[in-house]
Amino acid sequence: MSSTPTTPRFHALVPCAGTGSRAGTPIPKQYQMVAGQVMVMHTLQALARVPQLASGWVILSPSDDFKWPQVGWPAHFRREACGGATRAESVFNGLSAMLTAGVAAQDWVLVHDAARCLVTPEAVSKLIEACQDDPVGGLLALPLPDTLKSHTLDGQLARVASTVPREDKWLAQTPQMFRLGALHAALADAAATGFAGITDESSAMERLGLSPRLVPGSARNLKVTYPADFAFAEAVLKGRT
Repeated sequence: MSSTPTTPRFHALVPCAGTGSRAGTPIPKQYQMVAGQVMVMHTLQALARVPQLASGWVILSPSDDFKWPQVGWPAHFRREACGGATRAESVFNGLSAMLTAGVAAQDWVLVHDAARCLVTPEAVSKLIEACQDDPVGGLLALPLPDTLKSHTLDGQLARVASTVPREDKWLAQTPQMFRLGALHAALADAAATGFAGITDESSAMERLGLSPRLVPGSARNLKVTYPADFAFAEAVLKGRT
């Protein structure tokens, strides 16, 4: 799995150990059926069609008992039951597994949410092309399109406190692409605080004073989170076939 110093490769890492409680589903949301198969399979199949990716790593909870389908499983992807209690911990454990397996520290890893099942191979390739020569790495993101409000609470009611300038605001998406060794080190540094404040991979790099590159993504690359998102994802996926 190791690479020569002059030829870094690209790998996908998909944390898949969460329970998806906000989705309101009886099973973890990544295993909910969407457009004919479980949601995470749409995600993995999209990543598998990215020609630059040498491998994919799906990070599961050690207690995960999901019966994975053989049909449609990408041959160059593997599953590792080393997920943690949080997304950050799952990513950190997954990176550790990659290093232990011999993936080179200078290789690039693209961390992608299992629930972003509408990502396209073209968007991932665009991120790779934009960031492969960047000294830090970067992420897909979307310039904030709507007016942004902060709130104050009036009892149990939320009321507007102020309008927040949106000119420099972006919505972070995934994949987020960084050198394997650098991201592992950044998360290792944050592990001592229980990954406090680490909401994505970029935030771990930012914590060290680095500024990842923002690469414009698509509004359709949403993270399926709430019940209504499933219907939207189903419609988009069926529209692609």
